[in-house]
Amino acid sequence: MNRITIAEIQAAAEGRLLSGDPAAAVTAVSTDSRTAKDGELFIPIIGEVHDAHKFMPMAYQNGCRAFLTAREKAAEGLDGASVILVEDTTAAMQKLARWYLKKLGLKIVAVTGSVGKTSTRDMVYNILRRKYVTGTTVGNFNNDIGVPQTIFTFDDSMEAAVLEIGMDHRYEIHRLVDIIRPDIGIITNVGISHIENLGSREEILAAKLEITDYFTDENTLVINQDNDMLQGAELSTGCKIVRAGTDPSSDYRVSDIKDGGASGISWTLTAKDREYQISLPIPGAHNALNATLAIAACADLGITIEEAARGLAEMQLTGKRLTVLEKGGMKIIDDTYNAAPDSMKSAIETLLHTEGRRKVAILGGMNELGPDSRAYHREIGAFAAARKVDLILTAGDKADDIAEGAAGAGAAEVKYFDTREELEQAVCGLLREGDAVLVKASRAMEMERVVDKIMKEQE
Repeated sequence: MNRITIAEIQAAAEGRLLSGDPAAAVTAVSTDSRTAKDGELFIPIIGEVHDAHKFMPMAYQNGCRAFLTAREKAAEGLDGASVILVEDTTAAMQKLARWYLKKLGLKIVAVTGSVGKTSTRDMVYNILRRKYVTGTTVGNFNNDIGVPQTIFTFDDSMEAAVLEIGMDHRYEIHRLVDIIRPDIGIITNVGISHIENLGSREEILAAKLEITDYFTDENTLVINQDNDMLQGAELSTGCKIVRAGTDPSSDYRVSDIKDGGASGISWTLTAKDREYQISLPIPGAHNALNATLAIAACADLGITIEEAARGLAEMQLTGKRLTVLEKGGMKIIDDTYNAAPDSMKSAIETLLHTEGRRKVAILGGMNELGPDSRAYHREIGAFAAARKVDLILTAGDKADDIAEGAAGAGAAEVKYFDTREELEQAVCGLLREGDAVLVKASRAMEMERVVDKIMKEQE
């Protein structure tokens, strides 16, 4: 982060200086009192459970001497510190992030979508960094708090940035793009994630399209032309629309996908009346489209398809997304970061294209699918059975419906466990040398513990 003064923070956050030197400066922002130290600005966030104002003395004891606060009394005892009073610390942090990012003057790509946004973000980053000094979202920091935290890691050395935007309610994306003001937006797809909160796919589409709320004719929106909601959407945004997909009408067309399972994929990309052969060392045929969305977005920043292909050939995804591990003669596909019906099916397809004597799917529940959740889970079980997965293991809340769907569709072998812990205890006794194993569920299930158990037992 560049050096910014207390006076600049006060102005950007629209606050009032309670104490301290306006000329003093910070070079980092922290929301964690345990690590906040001298030279950092501590921002106490008021959450659903904790109000971090009570931790301001801890940050002070650690050497921190710059604070935002929405509680004037919380500043008592912070002798010699610079303290800025604001109405709302989260809103003030967002205002400060918007000001700071605008000051940097970066070219910015923002990525959203029901599934695939983190993978697509990683792909954009790997392409952009071949030409520009590029910043990107830290981990999964894609919400009201995380996006500002990421922005505060950027500095004057950077020329471009790619930021991931998440949401589970309307107007969250609107607030984030107000901070970011991206030059280019990508919508990977509109699925059913968070339908429990939004009520319909039409509302999910409307929420995703908030990415264009500040767009003009100088901006570009890149969309998945294969997605039924995006294909038929009324995109009266006034910006340039670029379409990527297998559909013949796509500006960037994907065809002839070759799925090598754990070893990656390749495909033919047709754009600007030319054909290109693209390879990606990442599993999952669906990633051909994610990568093509990334290529299309980066083309708008002057990166050729050949340059983009070289960036993609060297990339790795953020952890727990189709990561292939090998242990005890088995291949384990760790895709435990999150799950939705479309990504579940794609991961099962990747399993089927991965070399192994048996194909084993270890699956947990998918969250926020609304009133049709049971039907979606049964559909996944039936899909795995129809694709001839040899052994299906399911565990925990909602996963009994996956097992029921699989058994009803004639799966070869299905086992259900009431809890993930029960599955952990049994899993190694059910696997064999030479198996190809997929582990996938929504993040709340913590199915990475099953992967850890397998890896540990096979040492």
